[in-house]
Amino acid sequence: MTPEQLTQALQGKRVLVTGASGFIGGHVVEALVAAGANVRALHHYNGRNDRGSLSELADDVQAALEIVAGDVRDPHQMIRLVDGCDVVLHLAALIAIPYSYVAPQSYIETNISGTANILEAARLHGTPRVVVTSTSEVYGTARYVPIDEKHPLQGQSPYSASKIGADKIAESYFLSFELPVVTLRPFNTFGPRQSDRAVIPTIAAQLATRCEVLKLGSTTPVRDFLYVKDTARAFLHAATVGGIEGDTIHVGTGVGVTIGETAERLMKIAGHQVEIQTHRERIRPTGSEVMQLICDPTIANQKLGFAPQTSLDDGLTAVYESVQGRLHA
Repeated sequence: MTPEQLTQALQGKRVLVTGASGFIGGHVVEALVAAGANVRALHHYNGRNDRGSLSELADDVQAALEIVAGDVRDPHQMIRLVDGCDVVLHLAALIAIPYSYVAPQSYIETNISGTANILEAARLHGTPRVVVTSTSEVYGTARYVPIDEKHPLQGQSPYSASKIGADKIAESYFLSFELPVVTLRPFNTFGPRQSDRAVIPTIAAQLATRCEVLKLGSTTPVRDFLYVKDTARAFLHAATVGGIEGDTIHVGTGVGVTIGETAERLMKIAGHQVEIQTHRERIRPTGSEVMQLICDPTIANQKLGFAPQTSLDDGLTAVYESVQGRLHA
């Protein structure tokens, strides 16, 4: 779909975005407002009234939003929030893999039960389209690459297991109740406003401070990095394209790059070449590291009419400049 077609499809639509204060959620909200949608943005309640990435959006974008604090674990609130919505984009989740080893139950409650609450609310209200956000982590270390939608699932961390559970709940609501749900499975999204806990901002932040050595975990895992504005656009496609109900759809580039090579590319962009040191605390537990994640984007191209528009080097440059600007503000 062209930008004009997306705007035509979304103009005036009421769209609920859960997880709107997250990295991807903020970019999705921004894209929806630009397309003319009426956006209800749910962010996780906290005592500081911290709106996360929503606070980093332009003032006119924030003014266009209906911002609601809450928690997807509350089924009653989700019933109220879904009421009257044409589309629900469900991005709310606990996503930090290391913390899932520490507190796995919280991932079950938020990622599985929270998704069930959204789906049930949509079923009660007859919501025309629900998009559930998956992750390439549901595959564990790939048995073959590129990974298509038929690849076996493997819960290689409590986080990935919780997302498999959420995906299967979504599948069951389509098969059992004919809920018009689509599962969108982005591969490794990166871009400006991402938390420094993620690998690309971690590298960029160290290089921007002119570090003497670059501290990383394992440099050999292969990832398919997708620029966040492309990911956000994929959500808009999934919200509007017909005939994809019940489908699981990958979004990625189809190109894999090692963490070490990604670091080398960022060093070139930063003009700062340093030694890479592996730090034990940055390495996942034995048996939990995912070695290869490369997307087969065929179905997204065929059914969504979606293809990435930003190259890896252009995206890395945008991240480095964003981090540099933040550090020197």
